[in-house]
Amino acid sequence: MLSRSTVSKAQVLAKLGQLLPRSSGSSMVRGALLHTLKPRQANAAATAPAETGSASSESSGDIAAQAYAPLDTFLRRHNGPRDSDVGAMLQALGFASLDEMVAATVPASIRLAAPLEISDSEFAEKELLAKLKAIAQKNQVYRSFIGTGYTDVVVPPVILRNILENPGWYTQYTPYQPEISQGRLESLLNFQTVITDLTGLPATNASLLDEGSAAGEALVVCLNSARKKTRNAFFADRNCHPQTLAVLQTRAEGFGAEIVVGDYKTFDFSSLGDRLAGALVSYPDTYGNVNDFRALADTVHGLGGQLVVAADLMSLAVLQPPGEFGADIAIGNTQRFGVPLGYGGPHAAFFATTAANQRRVPGRIIGVSRDAAGNRAYRLALQTREQHIRREKASSNICTAQALLANMAAMYAVYHGPAGIRDIANRIHRFTQILASSVVRAGLVVENESYFDTLRIRVPDAAAIHARANERRINLRRIDAHTVGVTLDEAITREELAHLVDVFGGDVSALDSLASAAAPSVSQSAAVPEGLARQSAILTHPVFSRYHSETEMLRYITQLQGKDLSLANAMIPLGSCTMKLNATTELIPITWPEFGSIHPFAPREQTQGYAHMIDDLERDLAAITGMAATTVQPNSGAQGEYAGLRAIRAYQASQGESNRDICLVPESAHGTNPASAVMAGLSVVIVKCDAKGNLDLADLEAKAAKHSARLSAVMITYPSTFGVFEDGVLRAIEIIHQYGGQVYMDGANMNAQVGLTSPGHMGADVCHLNNHKTLAIPHGGGGPGVGPICVKAHLAPFLPGHPELVKADGSPQSTVGPVSAAPYGSAGVLPVTWSYIKLLGGRGMTQVSKTAILNANYMANRLRDHYSILFTNENGMCAHEFILDTRVFSKSSGIQAIDIAKRLQDYGFHPPTMSWPVPNTIMVEPTESESKEELDKFCDAMIAIREEIREIEEGKQSREDNILVNAPHTIAKVSAEEWTHAYSRQRAAYPLPYLRDRKFWPSVARVDDAYGDLNLICSCPPLENYQ
Repeated sequence: MLSRSTVSKAQVLAKLGQLLPRSSGSSMVRGALLHTLKPRQANAAATAPAETGSASSESSGDIAAQAYAPLDTFLRRHNGPRDSDVGAMLQALGFASLDEMVAATVPASIRLAAPLEISDSEFAEKELLAKLKAIAQKNQVYRSFIGTGYTDVVVPPVILRNILENPGWYTQYTPYQPEISQGRLESLLNFQTVITDLTGLPATNASLLDEGSAAGEALVVCLNSARKKTRNAFFADRNCHPQTLAVLQTRAEGFGAEIVVGDYKTFDFSSLGDRLAGALVSYPDTYGNVNDFRALADTVHGLGGQLVVAADLMSLAVLQPPGEFGADIAIGNTQRFGVPLGYGGPHAAFFATTAANQRRVPGRIIGVSRDAAGNRAYRLALQTREQHIRREKASSNICTAQALLANMAAMYAVYHGPAGIRDIANRIHRFTQILASSVVRAGLVVENESYFDTLRIRVPDAAAIHARANERRINLRRIDAHTVGVTLDEAITREELAHLVDVFGGDVSALDSLASAAAPSVSQSAAVPEGLARQSAILTHPVFSRYHSETEMLRYITQLQGKDLSLANAMIPLGSCTMKLNATTELIPITWPEFGSIHPFAPREQTQGYAHMIDDLERDLAAITGMAATTVQPNSGAQGEYAGLRAIRAYQASQGESNRDICLVPESAHGTNPASAVMAGLSVVIVKCDAKGNLDLADLEAKAAKHSARLSAVMITYPSTFGVFEDGVLRAIEIIHQYGGQVYMDGANMNAQVGLTSPGHMGADVCHLNNHKTLAIPHGGGGPGVGPICVKAHLAPFLPGHPELVKADGSPQSTVGPVSAAPYGSAGVLPVTWSYIKLLGGRGMTQVSKTAILNANYMANRLRDHYSILFTNENGMCAHEFILDTRVFSKSSGIQAIDIAKRLQDYGFHPPTMSWPVPNTIMVEPTESESKEELDKFCDAMIAIREEIREIEEGKQSREDNILVNAPHTIAKVSAEEWTHAYSRQRAAYPLPYLRDRKFWPSVARVDDAYGDLNLICSCPPLENYQ
């Protein structure tokens, strides 16, 4: 394939001559030209030197090439600044070119000598979709009744179109700024209410990553609840889902916990004595049994442990909730509440628990508080529990969760309401009764005496059954040579039921009579043990009974969307978060059935499209990072950190160095770094940074030498969390290797690296990537995320495995356990990253990095005369982000960083990152996707705010009652009859002219954080609170 650089016409024609027979039609010629001639064609024609001799033929070839070139190229749509803007911005910085700017920013010692090459890339947008569609069609969309925690669903189109496919929802950030996040906060509160109602437990969070990791989090809560460290045994019933057990085993290793797997019905719990921290069972279990766990709860509690129940959420609409039979924690997956299969994810897991465990709940919790006007307002509650505050003392590293998918599940419950959800559950059970009766009449044995939706069927020859199913494009669960599993779902039809009956040799003609005989509801069914049918009400809050027509549902979704500032409204310049464009072309494929309707445990021959795409992606990510191997299994950046550190530990154990258990972490590191290290069983030693924000190499070397016998790894973020390409990174890596450790490079800031340098090029051994930052997967208001890890060759054998990832001989691909429940994590959103890479290619992604650095330095330069820029290199340059030092204003005017952040909301912007990594400062990251106009608006706003602070400093505004401490100003505030402030309503609401054309109004005034934590409410308040 030709390089996507400047090419001559002769090279083009020669290549075409090799590719095409002379009889090829014009469409083939055009296709080849589109594939080889990309966005630089115009530049190539403009800058090509004049030639003699064959000039006329050269000229005609160039003209033809340009004539056939596509116009829907991507780079110019992705990067914000126009060519003329780039020139002006460089001129403001004193540079003649982007390369000259990069030379002043990125140390020469780490820059790549050769350009980044990505094979088969730089497609135009239409080409890209055609290319990916061809790959997707290698997947075979069978009807999967495999179960094991994943089922087909009917996604309400109003939710599919207006949430999953809506940038107003998927481009939001985690709702740390509640005044401009009330819509998704309300929706996530609805989600929490669904979970508390259905589980019968009062405390919950706003989602976790998957059921497997939720089981791991439950384990840690049980361990931390124990008063004695010797209480470290955890029982897990053998009939939990295999992937849940596997992730649980992985998580236990880092905490030194013993997982005891057995049959809860026969296991002697007294043998564990006072070592028992908890027990995990599944309800219904993986083979469909609906068991009565009341006696087990008494036994576990009597031994001082906690009972954890992995529950099927749909079944809880009609089965007794875990909280009513003694469960302390309930976990599970909400996928069957209207979220596509997506080859295993992303899906929102749930975690509910007792009031006693409320402050140990992992992840984010939505709570109810009040704003400055006394009105109800939602917010993230109990944030001091989170890893970015507790760091190495955190019990969980959870950061990104699954907010977008939690919102879909919540809306599914809102749309169907209590009666609708019960009807769906009862319909599933009724179909299962019919199938069970048909199978028994056919002379086969249903091994489970009780069931909700899953049957374990004994057959003479399972292979023959699977062959018959395959003829009808049906997948069943493969248990053993004589046992087959079937799980039904809400999408089941009579026709599909007839196919299933026929597969098992049943009498299809008897279906209707069997349907008449089947119990219409679980409460009347003999298949559910006495006392386990649900008696308590569900979803009693009015929000679940109001929006059942599509018109009302559409308006509710739109109403909530209108309360939230997303990238559809304005720049979100959050430092270390990389809120770049999530292009529509990249998002379109995720809802194609070829990607969205694939079960994670479908046979490999049906998933060749996914295999092709994932192989491409893992190879491309290795090229981007300069590494040898990649896994996409981790379904968040923090999971990637954890998986990377586990790979290091497994490698060191293979070398007889299990004693290496010290991890060095800079004091500037993101909180997930030390938290992940602790979860991997490492002890954290903090390394200092110097006054310029650089890693203190003397302190690093002293601590590496001190702990040389136990040194496992260092975790380095690059560029640093202070936003600088540090000169000393190579020396830091050299020091760690010198003392026998491995180098983990955090990929949070990779958006400034791609194509300019790479972790592998610098000498790192492992790195993770945040696909939801650098590689364009949407943040979704707090998830989904994908955190692949890339490793050098010596670590490749220690990437995470999975029960489903086996070699041809049936042996596991890896001896290291999984970190995610699905083999490829959140595979359903991987088409986004694949598309981003293939649209831009190596050259385009390099240009992205340069533009991200340009945008950040342009803004820093504009703001330099008004605010102190806290950290830069010796040339005064930052990387892709910078820190504004606002600490001086505390003394001069009483203004804090939070006041500036809230005032920015009045200017129509999402505030930058506050008080991290330096307290009471602001960190700005504009990304490459923002135009010069948007950058200038933000700078204008910040400069205007500085003048407002100056008015306080000069006594023109009161320290106690001024335009910043009262911010943000709602429309209700500025339109109220009474106005008591010295500044005008006009200044409060429209401080700059551009706001007259585009104004985003916060829906509540400043939220009272302390009140919300002191008066914790984490489900929808009673109706009287709304009156």
